[in-house]
Amino acid sequence: MPTMADVARSAGVSVATVSHVLNGTRPVLPHTRQAVLDAVDELGYTPNTLARSLVTSRTRSIGLAVSAISNPYFTEILQGVEAGALEHGYSLLIADPHDDPEHERKVVQLLHERRVDGMIVAPSADPRDLVSYLGRHQVPTVFLDRVIDGSTGGAGADLLADGAFAAPVDSPQPFDQVCAENSEPMAGLVTHLAGLGHRRIGLVAGRPGLSTTAERIAGYRQGLTAARLSYDDHLVVHGDSESAGAERATAALLSLAAPPTALVTANNAMTIGALRALRERGLSVPDDLALCCFDDFAWADLFSPRLTAIAQPSREIGAQAVRVLLERLDRPDRPARTVRLDCTFMHRTSCGCPDSG
Repeated sequence: MPTMADVARSAGVSVATVSHVLNGTRPVLPHTRQAVLDAVDELGYTPNTLARSLVTSRTRSIGLAVSAISNPYFTEILQGVEAGALEHGYSLLIADPHDDPEHERKVVQLLHERRVDGMIVAPSADPRDLVSYLGRHQVPTVFLDRVIDGSTGGAGADLLADGAFAAPVDSPQPFDQVCAENSEPMAGLVTHLAGLGHRRIGLVAGRPGLSTTAERIAGYRQGLTAARLSYDDHLVVHGDSESAGAERATAALLSLAAPPTALVTANNAMTIGALRALRERGLSVPDDLALCCFDDFAWADLFSPRLTAIAQPSREIGAQAVRVLLERLDRPDRPARTVRLDCTFMHRTSCGCPDSG
């Protein structure tokens, strides 16, 4: 098996120069760099990642902890993370926390013990143990999709009425975060339905405690206010971010004395559950009930009717999380930031609008 010394002899340079080219630790003249890379290709040299990690204290690996990997939304995020990691020469170690706070902390600890350089985590509804562990061990971390306000879960953090966490206003934000805009797109769905004449618009919200749930409920209320409609607690139910829960929640809405004439579902899995509940009662969309959903997915355009939806930039969220994490690794003292990416309104026919093609 060829060694770094063999590469150096073939390229006519020192071993140190080969190391600088392969590790990017110092600028090297273009023609010298190319000579080294040509020698690597010719000899079939493979860098010893383990040996390099002992020297640099870096493993060039990223830990990814994301629940519901089978969900198309998180699958696309995973693809974005993987592509971003590969582009920069990093490998991925993946774990599924199952949205369980105790299991979440355990899998993050296991990833940390594998000496990953940093982590990308979609936190659970109660991330206090997670945040405590990451902070105590100073693990470079980017929170993905679901954000945490202030030093959530740390000393002085409070649980709010809507299930979200918030820290004292003077607490610094210790973690970088990457997510989609939630409130404004949800408000747009509500105002769109109101503009079609609906006055009782139901919401199948996600799991309490998740920032995505709190922000989409806030957006729902903003949309009602903009449309001059009153908020009714009976029209907001929680589907716990999964299909079976949404089916039960939608059934509860349909059983009201005055059921909604339009429905918004807050993620793609809950859209499937809502459609099952409607089918069980022999109701059709949009003739009996208009439907809009937060989360577009690959086959939404193949449904009949075609689903009006908010499309999140899922792959870009994953790729951006990698970029933010690598910036954190390069500049550990850089102020933390939250990056929010815009969503796209996919106007189709389940809302009751004519098909525009």
